[in-house]
Amino acid sequence: MTVPGSEQDPDTTDNAEDTTPDPDDVVAAHHGDPPAEQRAMARSAAVVDRGHREVLAVTGEERLSWLHLLLTQHVSELPPGTGTEALVLDAQGRVLHHMAVASSADTVWLDTEPGEGAALLDYLAKMVFWSKVEPRDVTAELAVLSVVGPQTPAVLAAAGLPVPDAPNGVTALPDGGFVRRMPWPGRDAADVVVPRGTKDAGWADLTAAGARAAGTIAFEALRVESRAPRLHRDTDDRTIPHEVGWIGSAVHLTKGCYRGQETVARVANLGRPPRRTVLLMLDAGDEDLPHTSDPVVRDGRTVGRVGTVVQHHELGPVALALLKRSVPVDAELTAGVDDRVSPATIDPDSYEPDPDTPPPGRAARERTGGAARRG
Repeated sequence: MTVPGSEQDPDTTDNAEDTTPDPDDVVAAHHGDPPAEQRAMARSAAVVDRGHREVLAVTGEERLSWLHLLLTQHVSELPPGTGTEALVLDAQGRVLHHMAVASSADTVWLDTEPGEGAALLDYLAKMVFWSKVEPRDVTAELAVLSVVGPQTPAVLAAAGLPVPDAPNGVTALPDGGFVRRMPWPGRDAADVVVPRGTKDAGWADLTAAGARAAGTIAFEALRVESRAPRLHRDTDDRTIPHEVGWIGSAVHLTKGCYRGQETVARVANLGRPPRRTVLLMLDAGDEDLPHTSDPVVRDGRTVGRVGTVVQHHELGPVALALLKRSVPVDAELTAGVDDRVSPATIDPDSYEPDPDTPPPGRAARERTGGAARRG
């Protein structure tokens, strides 16, 4: 069976102009000064309206053991007051859904990308069978505000909110919702998930507590710097978790019993993922920058796809990109098509070279095969 995205799997990068509406357009892109908003995130704290994210709630006494069979993360014994990330894969191990997870005494919350909640709920509902669980969409009830920056704990405390332990602590709020510390973007962050009717009041409390008002432009820039992938921006329909750094943070390698687990284990034990995520340094003005899903080209040949493109307050124009594993760190690249082609180089700090030794499964197979041949 061909591993998704391998050299045998044809590169199907779509170079056509993407006319799909940006789901982030329904929330504020900035509040007047995106670079200053980024600096606040990097040096103090800022708050971003991410109320367009979609939230599901799973209740019922078997919620953890049931989710454990469906998600890539080990959640069967996830303690109340703990968060993590998780994926849903297809049968070939390709990523279908990514979600942030928060567990309380009686509920597991899953929040995901705008427009993805209905499909995720549909999948979960089909898998209930006789389990004592109830998944439901609570997007109309809850809204996400994100505080980002090293002063996040101080802002939360000054706003009268709990300060869960970093990096993944969760505390339920008495009137509904929860606070979840996040390991990205930046040096510290927390999602404050509040009843949707109190979102404006929550925003006012957080800004009064010292968080600068910021928009999604700043948040995305810090996310890209953190090399935290985003579904559909930094993934395509062939992406497997190993290619974008979701092993560990969202995928537990020693648990089984979920769809796509065979591919996850095979790539981890016997091979290398066919692509890797890197940070591209771009050399172009705003109007010449590539777009998400544009090709990355080396010597006239497509070797990858552009993910999220941002203007970073210190790094300048940069992008996440999925590149074929054979592309060397010092390759001369271009990113984009037509009149938006930018020279691009790989940030060496984002490039993790392959280890000198083969994966343990391959090494064992080679030892076994060698012994058989000698016999």
